[in-house]
Amino acid sequence: MRTVRVNAASKSYDVLIGKNAAKVLGDEAKKVCPGAIKALIVSETNVAPLYLDLVKAELEGAGFEVIDYVFGAGEQNKGINEIAGMWNKMAEAGFTRTDFVVGLGGGVTTDMAGFAAATFLRGIKVIQLPTSLLAMVDASVGGKTGIDIPMGKNQVGAFWQPSLVVEDISFLKTLPDEVFTEGMGEVTKHAFIMDLDLLEKLEKAAGDIRSDEDLLEEIVYMNVSDKASVVGEDENDNGRRQTLNYGHTVGHVIERDSGFTKPHGICVAKGMGIVMDACVRAGTLAADDAERMKALLKLYKLPITDDITPEAIVEGAMNDKKKRGDTLSVILVNKIGNAEIKKMTKEEFLKFLSI
Repeated sequence: MRTVRVNAASKSYDVLIGKNAAKVLGDEAKKVCPGAIKALIVSETNVAPLYLDLVKAELEGAGFEVIDYVFGAGEQNKGINEIAGMWNKMAEAGFTRTDFVVGLGGGVTTDMAGFAAATFLRGIKVIQLPTSLLAMVDASVGGKTGIDIPMGKNQVGAFWQPSLVVEDISFLKTLPDEVFTEGMGEVTKHAFIMDLDLLEKLEKAAGDIRSDEDLLEEIVYMNVSDKASVVGEDENDNGRRQTLNYGHTVGHVIERDSGFTKPHGICVAKGMGIVMDACVRAGTLAADDAERMKALLKLYKLPITDDITPEAIVEGAMNDKKKRGDTLSVILVNKIGNAEIKKMTKEEFLKFLSI
């Protein structure tokens, strides 16, 4: 079992990573949630049939009263109606401020479980138990929680750090290939913006990190360590943490315009590719570096472009939560392993994309 300590300004906590890590959930929950009597497991219809009984048994074995809330799988259900359902479930069960929520699923689930916990009784604890690669390397760590509204992704939410994250690598065995590939969008992003060792490890693996469970655990550990270092420096997204949004400004627009039918990690990969091309045209990114990054995306079966227009990107980005006043924080990689934040007006962003 590997441990990454996240030292956010508001709270410090552990991320436990390993094969069969879920078996320690009950004992670890007692440590981080002293005085808790009840637990709500939030999951969705794809994951619950696989792992809900196992997780419930672990918590009940530790003496907790456990109830569950299972919603329909998919980004389209990441809204206020499901959150209200979670609130009502906890209220009906008599939850108090010492009780806690467990998010069991991918990024949609961990985002929603965290938001339900952040807002019920003005905040109760949450433990994240991610089951997808994307959720393990990104969504479950760092305390960003939220839901979507018609105008955009994650437009309503809160910073609410978990009390514990348990990442059971064995859960990835049941992940469909296309969902695993989606998670590689976030894995490659970390390599591009800050981690040359990760980049080289991914290149050496030649497109297959899944068949070697030890390698997969190492890759997850490296990504979580990268994310933890950023969150420890900038919890609330006012500085360095914004660099984790590489590819996201464009990707979120593609995702929203698809009616949230295109997977998040796929849209991030497209966003990165589009920004890389713009940087090459602007003369700030060497063509060889761009080709190296694109080659890695292709190696892991990720797309590098989309038919969205610059005008559509800019209009959509104006509703992005990374906007500050009349400027947008656009994340660029002009040298592999080093991301930078570029403030652009609407007009400057359109010019950048249209060069």
